[in-house]
Amino acid sequence: MGRDLTSLFDPASVAVVGASDDPAKYGHAVASQALRAPGRRPVHLVNRRGGTVLGRTAATSLSAIGEPVELVVVSVPGAGFEAAVDEALACGAKAIVAITAGFAEAGPAGLARQRAVADRVRAAGAVLVGPNCLGIADNTTELYLASDRFAPGGVALLSQSGNLALELQLRGEPYGLGFSRFVSLGNQADVTLVDLVEDCARHRATSAIAVYAEDFGDGRAFAAAAAAAGKPVVLLTAGRGSASARSAQSHTGALTTSADVVSAACRDAGVELVRTPREMTVVLAALAAGPRTAGRRTAVFTDGGGHGAVAADAAEDAGLDVPELGARTQERLRSVLWEQSSVGNPVDLAGMGEQRPLSYADTVGELLAGEEVDAVLMTGYFGGYAASDGGLGGGAAGGSVLAEGETRAAKEIVAHLAAAAKPLVVQSMYPRSASCRVLAEAGVPVFSATEDAARALAAMTGRAAAGRGGGAVPPLPPLPPAAAPLRDPGYHAVRALLADAGVPFPAAREVTDEAGLLAAAAEFEGPYVLKALHLLHKSDAGGVALRLADRAALLAAYREMRARLGAPAYSVEAMADLTDGVELIVGVNRDPRFGPVAMVGLGGVLTETLRDVAFALAPVPAGRAEELLRGLRSAALLDGVRGRPAVDVAAAAAAVERITAAAAAHPEIAELEVNPLLVRPDGALALDARAVLH
Repeated sequence: MGRDLTSLFDPASVAVVGASDDPAKYGHAVASQALRAPGRRPVHLVNRRGGTVLGRTAATSLSAIGEPVELVVVSVPGAGFEAAVDEALACGAKAIVAITAGFAEAGPAGLARQRAVADRVRAAGAVLVGPNCLGIADNTTELYLASDRFAPGGVALLSQSGNLALELQLRGEPYGLGFSRFVSLGNQADVTLVDLVEDCARHRATSAIAVYAEDFGDGRAFAAAAAAAGKPVVLLTAGRGSASARSAQSHTGALTTSADVVSAACRDAGVELVRTPREMTVVLAALAAGPRTAGRRTAVFTDGGGHGAVAADAAEDAGLDVPELGARTQERLRSVLWEQSSVGNPVDLAGMGEQRPLSYADTVGELLAGEEVDAVLMTGYFGGYAASDGGLGGGAAGGSVLAEGETRAAKEIVAHLAAAAKPLVVQSMYPRSASCRVLAEAGVPVFSATEDAARALAAMTGRAAAGRGGGAVPPLPPLPPAAAPLRDPGYHAVRALLADAGVPFPAAREVTDEAGLLAAAAEFEGPYVLKALHLLHKSDAGGVALRLADRAALLAAYREMRARLGAPAYSVEAMADLTDGVELIVGVNRDPRFGPVAMVGLGGVLTETLRDVAFALAPVPAGRAEELLRGLRSAALLDGVRGRPAVDVAAAAAAVERITAAAAAHPEIAELEVNPLLVRPDGALALDARAVLH
């Protein structure tokens, strides 16, 4: 059930320590907000000098109040912080909101102070938000302990930035977005982002959770909480594009960035990842709207060719599909449109809207009824007749008639949408017109920018949308129990680890001299492969020889390689049949926030050049692995091209599951990689493996 945060969001009483009449002090702003609902609960103002604050008598200390206080806001200079917290706990406080700064963000000494305070709070059975936060608010319980007001609504906003929270409120106002709660995360010394996501998931008045976070703490726990929330989670974060700070020692490490890790975690957890406050507002507006669908097949509908072409591109950029409509749907469209209208996709009225505004509604109705259509994006001039009361001319004859017809069309569109239960998003040159207001008031998202409309529709479709509100987002695979640590990161030890996990390899023997080489060659038939061991990248160093036909060729290759490289050990292996095979890479990199992260993609020596890879949190179940493989740019190779047969994708997916599970069970492994994993029509075979320990 997670932590009980009732005392934080609905306390029986509140005290503001550091309340002030000085508008320059944060204690003034918080105290002013706290007094907005004095009838809901007792609100005590504390100032060590006493006197009055905001016209009310101030207590000189918490103890002087003479009665227990359930929630205490501490906004005092750093030197007096610990004493204020200790007094709050002594007076029975069950929740503390720490505005005071100068702790973990100030260096090691501040971090030590912060940890000591958090330990005391937890030992007392209380909870602490902050320190270094900007307060909290809960509109559903009339708790106002932040410096600004937040319009009431269904979004819980959890933010590490006060200014971004204010921007989101301003941007959300035109779309009617409001907030159930606001929490400034601060340093998360005690109450964490995960605690808050779990609590907001249980909060009935919260319909969506918006997060701005720079520090996830336990990123995997955040992803798990978001996946289990049963309601939309939208994340805005910073620093996604920076590469990992550690030095990469494998292809997996070289190709994995912070952006890849966060994107993979969000995708696996069904979280909507956004890049800007504007995009967050667009997504929240979409999620507050009408029905959602698991499908991405989108019909683009316009009254002008330019708008249609731009919207189709924007839809595909947002990850939507814009397929040609089926013959049956096209035939129905022709029955309601005129001859010059285009009915392929985009569907273009080609001027019919000016002759008959109801053609907008007729077209939307037919598109929503199409079996091959999951969602509709309407774009262009709709709204202009009502806005100008005269169409493009701004006063042309019959303008009022067109305006009335457009408003009627908007009402009929709403009726079609209610019957079809499919998403509709509108981009209009006149989003504030009367006809667009009809749509917006019925829950249809209306935007002025084409890219916003496309992004909003993407948030209402796809894998993540299917689970919102219904708990259908698959739970994240749990980390397996830690296995006995791998002590030897050598090639054959890593092969043995993976082989024990069920990953198939060709026969191989480690050798250190010619006698051992010949003995190994006698154990299995050629052709042979010879590899120099203990090299970072064997192929790059010329430490791999393939297709050695017999023992003589093997011995010659060994002598040449040893003279050139001087490696202390070598591996003699059976040469795999590469005919009709596709080489993949499977790697796992351990991220400090999100734990093991898997990478799959096109493998071999060109892995870093082609960069055709996908990421997911590890371990990766076989079904998810197959989705990742099918989503690669080069996925067509798996199904056979130019007369080549299809390869065994199921066997490849099973190998991915075993490799990623083995890596996830070994927290001492920083990077593990199989490259290549050869996938043939008759199965999958790992041809090389390596590991890097922390």
